[in-house]
Amino acid sequence: MARQPHAVLDLPSRRFKGLKIERLLDLASRPQPIRMLEVGTGSGGIAHYFGTHPQLRCEVDAVDVCDSRLVTEGYRYHQVHGTQLPFADDSFDVVLTNHVIEHVGDKQAQRAHLAELHRVLRPDGVGYLAVPNRWMLVEPHYKLAFLSWLPHAWRTPYLRVMGRGEVYDCEPLQLGQVERLLMDAGFKHRNRCIDALRAIYEIERPQSVAARFLHNIPDAALTPLRRIIPTLIYEFFQPRQPVQTVNLRNREL
Repeated sequence: MARQPHAVLDLPSRRFKGLKIERLLDLASRPQPIRMLEVGTGSGGIAHYFGTHPQLRCEVDAVDVCDSRLVTEGYRYHQVHGTQLPFADDSFDVVLTNHVIEHVGDKQAQRAHLAELHRVLRPDGVGYLAVPNRWMLVEPHYKLAFLSWLPHAWRTPYLRVMGRGEVYDCEPLQLGQVERLLMDAGFKHRNRCIDALRAIYEIERPQSVAARFLHNIPDAALTPLRRIIPTLIYEFFQPRQPVQTVNLRNREL
């Protein structure tokens, strides 16, 4: 099945997205230069944001299976096929997979996608993953209410009846599925949905009532909502290796 690119071609929104990622991963505190990989280049807006950042020194590589770029400056672009990445092990300090995993295919392909990120991420590196929540009210790619709520076999017929396409080619995930996939890939992770929600309003609508409300409400009051927030967002990283100690008392000299 040929999958559509579903690239977001609104460049101003990509700048906001880049700023949100920068804050969530606290990139300003990382040693520089930062070797960064973006999987799913789309318009090129996020790769361009980091590659031309006025304070951060980022060396950015970006990959995609379809070239939909509107901006090409500030980063190196690589065309790929499937989930395999053309980079050596432990190549990157930061890896970004922003609304990509729902497009790569079935569970096996999703596992392969994360396995490749694990392979190229340095032991002290950090990653960012965002994926549409299956339980969002309106599916973002085809703008149909409850589309992703339906069983797989019903999604394409619903899409056709509503005149929005021929084949439903996405695989939104629910919270438990994302976390299992990350753990199976060997990553530790932190759910950043609440932090991301706050960051969106602080960046895009800093004077709004919603921004003030989210700033003042405690995390504990918002945490139960994580399962229904439209976009699931995770920070992920390699687990620290245990320090091996030597028992000098029993060591043969």
